[in-house]
Amino acid sequence: MISIIQKYFPDLTSDQTAKFGQLYDVYSHWNSQINVISRKEIDLLYERHVLHSLGIAKVIMFKEGTTILDVGTGGGFPGIPLAIMFPQCEFLLVDSIGKKIKVVNEVAEALNLNNIFGRQQRAEEVKEKFHFVVSRAVTEFPAFYEWVKGKFLKENINDLSNGILYLKGGDLKEEFGKFYDRCKFYDLKNFFEEEFFETKKVVYFKV
Repeated sequence: MISIIQKYFPDLTSDQTAKFGQLYDVYSHWNSQINVISRKEIDLLYERHVLHSLGIAKVIMFKEGTTILDVGTGGGFPGIPLAIMFPQCEFLLVDSIGKKIKVVNEVAEALNLNNIFGRQQRAEEVKEKFHFVVSRAVTEFPAFYEWVKGKFLKENINDLSNGILYLKGGDLKEEFGKFYDRCKFYDLKNFFEEEFFETKKVVYFKV
């Protein structure tokens, strides 16, 4: 199943390959105790959760030292796959539901991911500042922006200026409203051929 990741990211190190390879067993174990992925989707973990998260890595290759906040991470998406992909970056994964953060921290420990910290916290309560905020469709974008505005560092170290990278699907013009013309939309179907990605996008909003 990891072959779908290797198909689109052929230059993984042996350590990255091993960690991606562990994800299925680790998530299967924890998902049987704390349901963070729907039961019917656990067999589609690599396509619908891991590869979907890595859509962000098709838009930007984070430079060493980049700090990233994952808001509403649930069971660790997109944060955990991105932390494997970018081991020289620091990730804070937050969710308001404690049992989901327990899974995040258990997965990070099982995979020896030292660049992840999971915290039970609402986005509005986070005090630190970051280069990027990432998320996977936790709410409509205008509300999300209100949660995270003011949480960005001024210094840019990446090819894209600091901002939000948001995984979303469908027709977004109405939802994004006044933000629509300030966003750049990347169609994941241009990167991944699986039908699941036909309407999925990475939305970049420069702050």
